[in-house]
Amino acid sequence: MAVPRPLHLAAEIGGPRPQYDAGYYTGLALLAERGTLDFVTLDDSFAGPGPDALAVLARVAPDTGRIGLVPAVTTTHTEPFHVSSAVATLDWVSRGRAGWSVAVSDTAAEAALFGRREAAAGEDLWHEAGEVADVSARLWDSWEDDAEIRSVATGRFIDRDRLHYTDFTGRTFSVRGPAIVPRPPQGHPVTVVDGTGPAAREAAVRHADVVLVRAGDPLTARTFREEIRNRAAALGRSPDQLRVLVSLPVELHTSADAVGLARLIADWYAQDAADGFHLRPADVRRDLPLIVDGTVPLLQHHCLLRRFYPGATLREHLGLARPAGRYARGGGRTPSQPPHAQAPHAKDAIAGGRP
Repeated sequence: MAVPRPLHLAAEIGGPRPQYDAGYYTGLALLAERGTLDFVTLDDSFAGPGPDALAVLARVAPDTGRIGLVPAVTTTHTEPFHVSSAVATLDWVSRGRAGWSVAVSDTAAEAALFGRREAAAGEDLWHEAGEVADVSARLWDSWEDDAEIRSVATGRFIDRDRLHYTDFTGRTFSVRGPAIVPRPPQGHPVTVVDGTGPAAREAAVRHADVVLVRAGDPLTARTFREEIRNRAAALGRSPDQLRVLVSLPVELHTSADAVGLARLIADWYAQDAADGFHLRPADVRRDLPLIVDGTVPLLQHHCLLRRFYPGATLREHLGLARPAGRYARGGGRTPSQPPHAQAPHAKDAIAGGRP
């Protein structure tokens, strides 16, 4: 029996102890891919040791084929231009399967690692994080889809008429642009925000494609979902282009626990508590196999979860449209933009070509 909307499922593959073997994360991602999960997340912060989550998933990308890859990326103390470039690069190396989970850093100890500024309040940090998400999308759009020429005969790499300045000024930074990485395969890699807290929720309703909420019961989750969708609609966004996933802690020991999880997911989903679930295993090496080999088949048996990936990109997995470039022809050049003849020639120089 078909359901009116697809159930989305994702899982965290990090753990309490850092791992430095790329094969460890590749194996977990391939396991999740076998279960046709939409994406895996890899948590990260400046608070402890461990490899950079984005770099790890860039290494995992070539060895996987369908699973979405969503590292945590801390926007505090990090240059927005670099964030945008790194996430766009992940989308390229994964052939359109990248997302990023927006994170902030709010402790004095983490601020001291960088020495640039003091720790700030959560509301200020999430306002900045929203601006980073905003300017990242603008930078991804700063190359039109057909900006690359790559003509050996003429020596031209890029059409500078199709490069655009962003000219973004926020509270704590400004970015002129354009990007140095061509527009990502998805147009915009998927932006994920844990919108449980009020300050983070404001950034989520404005900028997220996927909003995670932490709730202990379906009524609370449904209330969260309705609020997020309504607030997004009030901002002119289509709530149907937004996915709200309940982020659940999971601790499984036997196949019976995997059955219980399937019942919980089915029950909450039937009550419109969420568009799907982001599972956070207590022990990923123990719990993820039980999810993939126990919970997933039960959900598939009850026609709640797909058995194969219908597309190739993370946006396709989530049923999200590929956004049009805001600066593309038809949209017009922004009034503050200098004439294209004055645009930077960096990519031509890097490519060894001539304009």
